[in-house]
Amino acid sequence: MNAELLLMFTLGCDRAYLYAHPERHLTADERDRYGAALSERAGGLPAQYITGHQEFWGMDLIVTPAVLIPRPETEHVIETVLELAKAQNSEGQECPPHTVRIVDVGTGSGCIALALAQELPHAEIRAVDVSSAALEIARVNAARHQLEKRIHFQEADLLAGCEDNFFDFIVSNPPYVGESEEDEVQLEVRKFEPRGAVFAGPSGLETIARLIPQAHAALRSRGWLVTEISGTIVKGAKKLLSGWEGMRIVNDLQGIPRVIAARKISAEAFL
Repeated sequence: MNAELLLMFTLGCDRAYLYAHPERHLTADERDRYGAALSERAGGLPAQYITGHQEFWGMDLIVTPAVLIPRPETEHVIETVLELAKAQNSEGQECPPHTVRIVDVGTGSGCIALALAQELPHAEIRAVDVSSAALEIARVNAARHQLEKRIHFQEADLLAGCEDNFFDFIVSNPPYVGESEEDEVQLEVRKFEPRGAVFAGPSGLETIARLIPQAHAALRSRGWLVTEISGTIVKGAKKLLSGWEGMRIVNDLQGIPRVIAARKISAEAFL
């Protein structure tokens, strides 16, 4: 599959063209470029960094080693937010009298923010990242999909500077792999993807532990925090969210806990 992908990249064609022209011979220049791409891949460089592209939520996104490669599992975050937003606006459910406000924390390539902007055309969306290089890629992706006017990009460490913006949804795919699990992570991930986007610290809970109190301060009453997790940290994440309500865990297609969502308790709950 990688060889086919790299061949399509070399020829600038799609799979249909490739199979429709089995007699096609590579030129000397194409052979050199294909060989170079195969060599990079053999060295462990992810195919997405070679081609500069990755699909997510039906969108073709630009990716570089400055950002984590978007993965299908992260689409469960989008699905969870859309389900919760629909429930809020259903008859008989809470219906906020304001424009829904969303912030994507650690946006990276912008994949989550762009998908939500595409699906929720009336939402106000902010995307933050501590990396200026990652934000540049996210802005490029927003422009490519004509969503740059829908998303406000901000350089920040988690929610620093966003505390007074009361959001309905805070979403994130934070680093959640523990350093103790490093040997279990694919070599190409360890070697080529941004370490700060993968590893959170010794336990894997360090970033989420910082995010949760910040999210509580920045959310409206009954606003939702939706974050990607792994099966390794699910128990710890649930414990950190023990003071929240409506907690739910979403498993991926392999049955592994992949998303945790919880709602800030309303002020009325304390009356």
